[in-house]
Parts: sequence; structure tokens; C-alpha cells
Amino acid sequence: MRKFGKTQQKILLVLAGGAALGFSQNPKQYFKSLKKIQREWQKIDQRNFSRSIKRLSQEKLVEEKFLKDGSFKLVLTKEGKEQSRKISLLGNSISLKKPPKWDGKWRLVIFDIPERDRIFRDILREHLYALGFYKLQHSVFVSPHPFEKAILELTALYAAEKYVRVITAERIDNEKRLKKHFTGI
Repeated sequence: MRKFGKTQQKILLVLAGGAALGFSQNPKQYFKSLKKIQREWQKIDQRNFSRSIKRLSQEKLVEEKFLKDGSFKLVLTKEGKEQSRKISLLGNSISLKKPPKWDGKWRLVIFDIPERDRIFRDILREHLYALGFYKLQHSVFVSPHPFEKAILELTALYAAEKYVRVITAERIDNEKRLKKHFTGI
């Protein structure tokens, strides 16, 4: 995934959110989303705004469309939509709530990602650490929390399904040490 500054991330997410408003069928959800978009837009540092738009435009993530009245609108390109989905997924899944009570199952993420896809491998590791996974071995992580769906979505987003396995297990031989690590269980 490309590295974006905070302003660029917000611009991509706000533009993606604006597109999502058009598909909203529930008026209550529409206004809730609109309010959130307005808040995010107001948080954008105006000094960085022009520079960020220019960079996003150079990278062909947004297009500036000039209107007859002299104003312009920003439109996400196909690549821009994909990048905003990645940013959105990473932000949303990291904030997933852990259930108050453990269901007695372990979630293992095992991966063997080729060197040519090292960027995704690093992103996956960062994501697993952010979700509180414990590193059992170099490419094996474990958690007692049900984050399978978020991991599978991230893997699908990068078309890396053939390199990543998500396993739900009822028992692991070093369970005492893991329970001690995840002190809440």
C-alpha cells in the first residue's frame, strides 16, 4: 500500500464517503454519514490541502473536473477508490471491539507471502500487531479475539488469499502461556 499523509488520507476517505452517500437508502444513515463527512472535511489542514490534491492528482488517484461556473469538483479514479477502500479497511478493522467474554477459541493467522509481495507482508504484520495478535513464530500469529473476518477482508483486498490461512482452534499446546499473555482470559 502507498504511504499517504493524514491530509491525503482524509481527502480520499471524504471523497469515497461522498460517493457512498449516493447509494444510501436510509435517510437517517444518509444524514449521519453526511455529518461525519463534514466533520472530517473541516479537520483538513487548508495549508496542506492544495499540495495534497496536487500529489493525489499526479498519482492519478483523483481528477479535478472544472465546472462551467468556474468551480471544480474532485472525483476519485478507479485506483483512488481502491486506495480509499484500503485506508478505510485498515482504519475500521483496527478499531474492532473485543468481546467482553472469551469464547474459548484461538484464532491463528499463518502466512507464507513471497518476497515480491513484501509490502503486503509488512502491512499484514502491522495489522496483526495493531489488533493485539501474539507472534508465535515468524509467520504465525494468535489471538483469542474473533477478528477472522477483518483479516480475510484485508487479504482479499490485496488478492493474497493463496498465501494466508486463518484457523480457528479450540486448543493449543502452550495455552497456559498464551492465556497469561492475554491476561483477560
